[in-house]
Amino acid sequence: MTTENNETTIKKAHHPLQVAKRLVKFQKDWGGLTSEKDGTINLGRGYPNFDGPEFIKESAVQAIRDGKNQYAPGFGVPDLNIAIADRFKKDTGLVVDPDKEVTVTSGCLEAIAATVLGLINPGDEVILFSPLYDCYEANLSMAGAKITSITLQPPDFAVPIEKLKSIVSEKTRAILINTPHNPTGKMFTLEELNAIASLCIENDVLAFADEVYHKLAYDMEHISIASLPEMFERTVTMNSLAKTFNLTGWKIGWVIAPSHLTWGVRQAHAFLTFSTPNPLQCAAAVALRAPDSYYVELKRDYMAKRAILVEGLEIVGFKVFPPNGTFFVLADHTPFGLGNDVAFCEYLLKEVGVVAIPCSMFSMNSEEGKNLVRFVFCKDEETLRAAVERMKKKLRK
Repeated sequence: MTTENNETTIKKAHHPLQVAKRLVKFQKDWGGLTSEKDGTINLGRGYPNFDGPEFIKESAVQAIRDGKNQYAPGFGVPDLNIAIADRFKKDTGLVVDPDKEVTVTSGCLEAIAATVLGLINPGDEVILFSPLYDCYEANLSMAGAKITSITLQPPDFAVPIEKLKSIVSEKTRAILINTPHNPTGKMFTLEELNAIASLCIENDVLAFADEVYHKLAYDMEHISIASLPEMFERTVTMNSLAKTFNLTGWKIGWVIAPSHLTWGVRQAHAFLTFSTPNPLQCAAAVALRAPDSYYVELKRDYMAKRAILVEGLEIVGFKVFPPNGTFFVLADHTPFGLGNDVAFCEYLLKEVGVVAIPCSMFSMNSEEGKNLVRFVFCKDEETLRAAVERMKKKLRK
């Protein structure tokens, strides 16, 4: 310590940033590629630039005024658990017990974490499909799992069934699927789901199903793997309110699973977040009881947005892989001659003023996906058209 001009200066040692070894490989710097600088149009991050329905927001306000402000029951407000079970029955035909087979979580991310930490032991093998939502790999790594990945290749990102058959063994604990799929927009077909289900049954393997985009299915019907014969008893289905109702900041998610699997999920959930905000759960129950017309309008609206972006990107000069679901579009940037996906996204941000995300950031192998970038269309139509116009004017082949 030194004193100069009556001012005290404390000399501090500078230490390198520290992170647990299990997370070192996940130190991805997205900031420079996804930051919303003045005037940029963000088609990178997957959240809407428009708000959720008024009737849901008003329900949350009313719940707060009604005093629903203390801890909610750990596994969910009973009315929300019932609403989740009712919605699941309507969507899949499956009847689940809201008290024993539904667990409310803080978003789907916590649903994933609780499932992994509650059901996966160190050394258990879990099979993933790459490219993927990066939190899968991170959560599995924190649980000490052995991760095996299978790459989905364009143009249709079909599951290589024979390769999957060669990998699944008595050492495999679970197969994790995401349908509709982030970032490709692929929807798993009935044939693919049946093949995965057969492997799970034959090898006593669990299925973890992330279905957060299940209402954003455009060209084919979404199918829950849990609804296939003999699969409910070995499937954990994860979902959330965020994408269907444009309420990503509420972080209301849930897990549906048979009671013998729910037990493990709940043990982990109890020590992760314990419970999710009470008034938002009350409003979520109202949301899930929305009339069917809401979902029809949602699908119609997103299909219009998809058309604007897909057609616009094609006119600009990208090779585009139109999605069957989600609000993501993958596009091949190589016609513009900028090397790899990171270099292209940096150029797109700095010189064009549009944000996209490099696909390699979603790949288990960083060498994969370097010719692809991901755009989102969960934006209002004016924003999507403005982004396309910028790229038309400033991108050159």
